[in-house]
Amino acid sequence: MMKIRMTLISGFIFLLFLTPVFAQKAISKDIILKKVESVDSYIRKERGYLHENPEVSGKEVKTTAYLQAEITKLGLPITQVPGTGFYAVLDTKKPGKTIGLRTDIDALPIPESEVNLKQKKQHISKNAGVSHACGHDGHIATLLGAAKILTELKEQLRGKIIFIFEEGEETGSGIDAMIEALKPIHFDAIYGNHLKSNLATGKLFIREGAIMAGTGTVAFDVIGRGGHASRPDLSINPVFAAANILTGISIAWNNQLDITKTVTLGITQIQGSEVYNVIPNKAFVGGTIRFFDKQEAEKSFEVIRKVSENIAAAHHCTVQFHDRNGIYLYPVLNDPELTQFTREAVKEIYPDRVVTDDKYIWYAAESFSKYSQLAPTVFVFPGIKNEELGSGAEHHNDQFDMDEDALQYATGAMVQFAVKYLIFL
Repeated sequence: MMKIRMTLISGFIFLLFLTPVFAQKAISKDIILKKVESVDSYIRKERGYLHENPEVSGKEVKTTAYLQAEITKLGLPITQVPGTGFYAVLDTKKPGKTIGLRTDIDALPIPESEVNLKQKKQHISKNAGVSHACGHDGHIATLLGAAKILTELKEQLRGKIIFIFEEGEETGSGIDAMIEALKPIHFDAIYGNHLKSNLATGKLFIREGAIMAGTGTVAFDVIGRGGHASRPDLSINPVFAAANILTGISIAWNNQLDITKTVTLGITQIQGSEVYNVIPNKAFVGGTIRFFDKQEAEKSFEVIRKVSENIAAAHHCTVQFHDRNGIYLYPVLNDPELTQFTREAVKEIYPDRVVTDDKYIWYAAESFSKYSQLAPTVFVFPGIKNEELGSGAEHHNDQFDMDEDALQYATGAMVQFAVKYLIFL
């Protein structure tokens, strides 16, 4: 009797360990590729609609309503986050891991050119002065396609999938509210992607470590004393002081920061009076830094502070730093183990399409970096460059366009990650 009982227990344990294998056979790479092919037209349609109806950061009201209607069709419960962001949950009702799949939903205040680098675009924004000039329309379409596929595969999965739709990535208006809303959920991993304009269509950049830069905001006023432009000697001109401060910062940047730990300085604003014959009371200086090394970034802001205050004092001015002056986002860091898992999983369905070349590391910053507060993260770059179609213009450019063929690879990679992670880990 004891032998029979032990045999039954051993058999049960054996079957328990084999369950993931049987489940994976039911969701083979061929099934995933066929599923991706089946939603291809849907993904393209969604991307086209979203591209033609963009909304800027924090004002994605119609976008959110449209996306929630699409998610409701899948029968997934939705949780609204303060603002326009939200998340939806696919619960298999079976014990297992919890993963997040994330997209951003905002567009940019950039008037769109009707042509890309070679020809007329397939889709043009109908909202004057606003365009999806960074590819977020493609990110959304990818997540919608993945949600559709994974919902269809629900019975063969375990655990939970949280589909995250983040407000205002470009301005950071929605990330903190989203992180706060997601804190009660115990995530095991969070996956995101960003279309990449200098990477060929069909290629997928999946690499460990820092793949996008951190960023900080430079924002300060140089305060003098205004007056009539005909008698500058009776005023204290903050514009000249600001100009000298910028020269001083650029010299200090080259001589005081470690050249092996690159920190870029992009000064984009110097604003004084709005008329020709008035010396203003103050001049504003604004811009950003980008970095991969936290300590060097902190040092760079100390350089800005010291140089600004000392040169201002030489001009009988003072400096007032804005609250937003300082580091805002840290680099996007791909967790080593999660990235290796993702890369190997994606290679199963796209064996010749994964690249790891350092040249695709990006100096742009991304709010996705904050999701690492919740769980290990991985961020994938699907390429969209196609010279024949004319896609490949830089992000945030009015000629920016994408090769929609890239969306199937973005969707396939996302679905494959989810299936493998939920079944095997």
